[in-house]
Amino acid sequence: MLLVAGCNTMAPPSAQVPCSAVQPPPITLLDDGQTATATLSVLTYNMEGLSWPARSGRGPSLSQIGQRLSAMRAAGTAPDVVLFQEMFSDAAKRAVASTGYPAIHSGPHRTTRARGSTRQKLPGNSNLQRGEIGIHFFGSGLAIASRYAIVDTARRAYGRKSCAGFDCLANKGIALARIEIPGVPTLIDIYDTHMNSRGASRAPAARNLAAHDRQALEASEFIDRTHDDATPLIFGGDFNMRHSEQRWENFSRYQSLDLVHRICAEPASGCDVRMSWDGDEPWMDTQDLQFLWSGDSVRIRPIRVEALFDGRPESPRLSDHDGFLVTYELRWKASATPAPACRRNPGALPPSP
Repeated sequence: MLLVAGCNTMAPPSAQVPCSAVQPPPITLLDDGQTATATLSVLTYNMEGLSWPARSGRGPSLSQIGQRLSAMRAAGTAPDVVLFQEMFSDAAKRAVASTGYPAIHSGPHRTTRARGSTRQKLPGNSNLQRGEIGIHFFGSGLAIASRYAIVDTARRAYGRKSCAGFDCLANKGIALARIEIPGVPTLIDIYDTHMNSRGASRAPAARNLAAHDRQALEASEFIDRTHDDATPLIFGGDFNMRHSEQRWENFSRYQSLDLVHRICAEPASGCDVRMSWDGDEPWMDTQDLQFLWSGDSVRIRPIRVEALFDGRPESPRLSDHDGFLVTYELRWKASATPAPACRRNPGALPPSP
């Protein structure tokens, strides 16, 4: 494990761009003459950027991820924001950097202090052979890439008593990038996470379930501390809740956010579903999800969901996950459209405790 960690020495990618250098989105005035709208597209994508011996031969596919997103950016068809998970290897970090997004924020690093909500032991006993050794060999693997300026950031690593099995080798957590979209009256908070796995962790079910529950609580606490309910919020990532009623029940105790899948599954929602969903609860069939919260002055709703890198000829499968792409409509009173387009002093996050 020391050898694997030593072979991945590249720092997580980071980039900044001023709001004034960003092209504003098209803003449409509705027929009432009083309502303005714009769109924001957000892709959540577990890029399978694991290192050997967990994975081998991932370099070419990871390189293609970067190249294809870069080409989409050049063609004007790329998502506005990408939430990456499993950006562990140097090849994965290079892929994210090569996308060319002008603003990139990474999640907790390997040495970021873990902040748990409890010191109680998890059920069962720790096991060195499944990676529960108290040392992080990798960071969180999270990155938020944006075409818009990121004006504030924050990150939190989940507690040392909040991981189970091989997941403990990575400093998993949650990241926030607060973006400013020129012409939109409020900032938008974008969160990204990757939560404890089940079978892949090799930890007993009761142990990995309890770890997931603690991470759900800590993610909720982080959002409560960093988010103002008056502003819109999008929370995406790999939540590792597929086919698990218990994980969903625990997670829902801490979150009151709206689920994109649940909204778009309603025929009256006006959401254009461009992917195959089976059953009445399609959110139970995937790990990759997005949640949202509408602000006071800017309302947000999903208007289209689709898969990316899902195996179609024009969108080859480059990971063990498909990308989940959501297009949101932002709507506000036209009279509230800011002038100038960018704020001079966007609100700052509270300091970390």
